[in-house]
Amino acid sequence: MKRGAIFLKCLVAVLVAIFIFAWITYLLWNWLVPVLFNGPVISYWQALGLLVLTKILFFGLGGGNHGCGGRGGHHRYWKQRFYEKMSSLTAEEREAFKKKMREKWCSPSDKG
Repeated sequence: MKRGAIFLKCLVAVLVAIFIFAWITYLLWNWLVPVLFNGPVISYWQALGLLVLTKILFFGLGGGNHGCGGRGGHHRYWKQRFYEKMSSLTAEEREAFKKKMREKWCSPSDKG
C-alpha cells in the first residue's frame, strides 16, 4: 500500500477518534456536571475545546524532545538519574533510603 494512502487512513482515524472523544466528553459533561455541581450545559464544540484545553494544560503544546530524548524521554531521563544515584549509594545508605520510603509511603501492613 502506498504511503499516501496509509497516511490518509491514519489521519482519518485520528480525526474520527478526536470527534468521538469530544462526543463522549459532551455526553458525560451534560449528564453529570449540571446535576452534580449545578454547572452549565455545554455544546459539542465546547466539549471539543475542553479536550484541547486539557491537552494543552496537562501535556503541553509541542511534541518536541525538550532536551530529554523525545517521546517518553523525560521518563527515561529521570529513571536513569535515579538509577545512577541509587547505584552510587553504599548498601547501608540504600537500606536506609528504602526504610525511609517504606515508612513514608507504605501502609502499616506493607511494612513487614
